[in-house]
Amino acid sequence: MDFELSADLKKIQEETRAFVNREIRPLVPEIEKKKKYPIEIVRRMARQGIYRLLIPKEYGGAYETVKALPICVAREELGRGHNFAGASIATQGLGSYPLVLAGSPEIRERFLPKVAAGEIIPSFALTEPEAGSDVGSLRTTAIREGDSYRINGTKCFASNAGIAQYIILFAKTDPSLGTKGISAIVVEAGTPGFKVTKQMEILAVDVVNELQFTDCLVSCQNLLGEEGKGFIIAMQTLDLLRCSVGAHAVGIAQEAFDLALAYAKKRVQFGKPIAQHQAIQMKLANMAVEISCGRLLVYQGALAKDNEQPDVTLKSSMAKYYCTEMAQRVVDQAVQIHGGYGVLMDDFPMERLYREVRAPRIYEGTSEIQQIIIANQFVREKKK
Repeated sequence: MDFELSADLKKIQEETRAFVNREIRPLVPEIEKKKKYPIEIVRRMARQGIYRLLIPKEYGGAYETVKALPICVAREELGRGHNFAGASIATQGLGSYPLVLAGSPEIRERFLPKVAAGEIIPSFALTEPEAGSDVGSLRTTAIREGDSYRINGTKCFASNAGIAQYIILFAKTDPSLGTKGISAIVVEAGTPGFKVTKQMEILAVDVVNELQFTDCLVSCQNLLGEEGKGFIIAMQTLDLLRCSVGAHAVGIAQEAFDLALAYAKKRVQFGKPIAQHQAIQMKLANMAVEISCGRLLVYQGALAKDNEQPDVTLKSSMAKYYCTEMAQRVVDQAVQIHGGYGVLMDDFPMERLYREVRAPRIYEGTSEIQQIIIANQFVREKKK
């Protein structure tokens, strides 16, 4: 068993870290000041080739098949730079991997090369006002009428939907079948009957929208896979990217630790740097151990996905749950080490990290849902 990254993965790590230091960090003050969608980050990430990790080589991607571990390695480094950079690789993946899984050759050829090049931005619309963790209670419907689907319903928390060129919509083609009646359909921007009704303001800089579909007609050729396979497509997509949420959280935690350590070494109280006080040393030790544990869980989950292991859902949920909760603890301790400077909103970045670290415990499955998934995996195994 080798705990070292391969030469290829180390290259991704080093190049992404250098890219973040060179291209992302200088943009952070302006991003935080404007609080608007930072399209410049998307352009720079595209030039760096980061989105190619999300797409098969056949369509301009980096590998023959999409792999979770390279995405996780890159996303940790992006998360250290700014929340949006880490989130951007995920939102591009959420909007493209369903096409990789179940798109027709025509749909793949039309969209995937442009996602790889960063020329288009997709969106992923699963959540509804009355259907968050309980996906089976979706109310949006897509009823077939001849060669089209008539779509009606509301979606919320759809990342980038206001600027997306297309949306992966999950709707019920047979409302009587619960999750087995959910289908995935590509809806292009500008389709009559589809409207972005609201931009939802959240803690960290990001763009999520509320969507309305009113008698929106979409060609049946835009169906991904078969009718009733939408829930499976959604879950397989989340299985790919769930570990990367953990990686993002590890990146935030590592950034907070590095800042806290540097501050503790230079901040002098009672005649010596506070890093020499045992109370601070214990905080730093606990933070370092938790970050290392989280990173290993991410790698374990990502490898399970890449190796098509049967327990990928268990391992990816463990990584997502532990790392997002861990990052919250680490950032909180980093703020504490900074004292009053930890809550300043100008010259010190801790306040920003404190905002950024909260949402990952919720999106792509709350911590409570991850706990249920983890427990159910063991209960089912015991029954067998």
